[in-house]
Amino acid sequence: MRGAACIAAAAALLAALPLPAVTARMPLDEVRAGMTGTGITVFEGTTRERFDVQVLGVLANAVGPRRHLIVARLAGGPLAETGVVQGMSGSPVYVDDRLIGALSYAFGAFSTDAIAGITPIEEMGATDAAAAAPPSRAARPSPASPPLAPAALLAHLGGALIERAEPFARRPVDVRADGLPAAEAGRIGALLHPIGTPVGMGGFVPEVRHLWSEALGGAGIVTPVAVPAGAVPQGGAAPRDAAPLQPGDAVGAALMRGDLTMAGTGTVTLVDGGRVYAFGHPFYNLGPAQFPMTRARVTTLLPSRAQSTRLASVGEVLGTIDQDRATGIFGTLGPGPALVPVTITLAADDRDLRERFAFEVVHDRVLTPLLTYTGVLNTFFAWTRQVGAGTYRVEGTARLRGRPAVTFGNVFAGDAAAAGAAAAVAAPLTTLAVNRLEPVAFDRIDVAITSSAQARTATVERAWIDADRLRAGATVPLRVALRDWEGRTAVETLALPLPPHVTGTVQLLVADAVRAGRRDLAAGSHPRSARTLPQLIRTLNTLRRNDRIYVRLIVPRRGAVVGGEPLPGLPASVLAVLQGDRAGGDVTDLHDVTVGTWEIETDRMVTGSRLLTLTVEAG
Repeated sequence: MRGAACIAAAAALLAALPLPAVTARMPLDEVRAGMTGTGITVFEGTTRERFDVQVLGVLANAVGPRRHLIVARLAGGPLAETGVVQGMSGSPVYVDDRLIGALSYAFGAFSTDAIAGITPIEEMGATDAAAAAPPSRAARPSPASPPLAPAALLAHLGGALIERAEPFARRPVDVRADGLPAAEAGRIGALLHPIGTPVGMGGFVPEVRHLWSEALGGAGIVTPVAVPAGAVPQGGAAPRDAAPLQPGDAVGAALMRGDLTMAGTGTVTLVDGGRVYAFGHPFYNLGPAQFPMTRARVTTLLPSRAQSTRLASVGEVLGTIDQDRATGIFGTLGPGPALVPVTITLAADDRDLRERFAFEVVHDRVLTPLLTYTGVLNTFFAWTRQVGAGTYRVEGTARLRGRPAVTFGNVFAGDAAAAGAAAAVAAPLTTLAVNRLEPVAFDRIDVAITSSAQARTATVERAWIDADRLRAGATVPLRVALRDWEGRTAVETLALPLPPHVTGTVQLLVADAVRAGRRDLAAGSHPRSARTLPQLIRTLNTLRRNDRIYVRLIVPRRGAVVGGEPLPGLPASVLAVLQGDRAGGDVTDLHDVTVGTWEIETDRMVTGSRLLTLTVEAG
């Protein structure tokens, strides 16, 4: 008992130990094999504890993104049983009371040998100093036709987000070493990977955590774990009397807060004049970022020969993490960043069910739509049927700063209805967020979902016009026969006004949303055809819906799509000029044009199409 009390007292003394205002740093060229030092981290609660460090040598890899890595053996505390623990990323390491760097790399799974890589502190400092020039983030997932399977769509949306957890050296022969034999250095360099960052997910059902892990945790940098919901407080900044962050403290990078929470946790490396360094490797490698920086409390360690993990819950917001780089995350103490409010309401038209979920997500081109989609998907998994037929109607609004709102919605029925409905939220949000035309800022996102246990579907069986002769300028009745999910046939009628200037042979397309969308794409009306942000917003606000029958009157007439705007029926002289300017890459030929568009609204998901060939006489 006396020994335990002494250990507790020593730990408390360490936690309260004041640190110097300016931390002395050891340049990498002074680090030598055989040096011994001390690391600081939290294994339980908020108490900082020491562990022993013995420097084995320095690795240099000329072809890798991180050119140097200090290799060390760790000992002390629980490390003999756990090996290097996920969540220790960023733990500061000192030699002769000078900071040499942040614990950042470890051997992969099934290793309890506590050999680790340390990112040199001078590389972290250089990264933060150069952060004013953000890297290009041009490579982004194409949102035009996302796959509907949830895991595939998560991977698709986050495809440009993840930095794969590659080893320090791709080939052992690339490694240069100081203090280690060449063969041993190459072997270690090829085995050391970034330490995993536990991402606590509160309020998420196991299926969604599994999907997130499968789609986005495969990089090895992030590892989803369950935490209590509501762990990230809604407040802006930390209380004034709260203890400031210190090197070795657990720290969180929040992605979501509210009814659903998500945050990655690691360790503080350095606090320098209100500037905080942590992790020693990237979180998601976003470059410029806007994550709430939070306090964190370690709940427990989960020792495992596969991969030991530190579970932590996050607390109040302490500042803003504004850089997510190859050598770590960097932020400033103070107020947290503004987040995007998201609300999801769920109602059932055949039972007494109404639920509302409210949360906030970070501002980011990829993360904002990705996290919103994850919240919608979680709603489906938690509150609706996941197996068997059903119908889901989604209506949403994305309010943009300084721009008109974008409304989106659709209806899905059948076995894959829930996945399709969730994807209907992801597609327009991603199209907006990653557009290359102009940056957009989301003010808020609202999604309403209505569910039904019946698979309300219908198929277009026949389409015809009840008229012996068609005359330009006349209005004729178009009949469309639909066979519903119970085998019953119903006829929808549309009063079709024929344009007074159209005569001769024409085609009338009666189609579902998918086939009408293909026609519109060929005619230049598609988000991918937009050349300005207003064009994109206008197109998104008129996206096709599955509960509509679309009617297109098509005539064989030449035209062009110029700058994203369809220009049908152009004179031959104008077409010749435009075709001569084709080298600009912004002109597309049209061989026929749509001269009339109509739609029939239904209460079910419609599939199928019919194409009628008609002759219109002069009126």
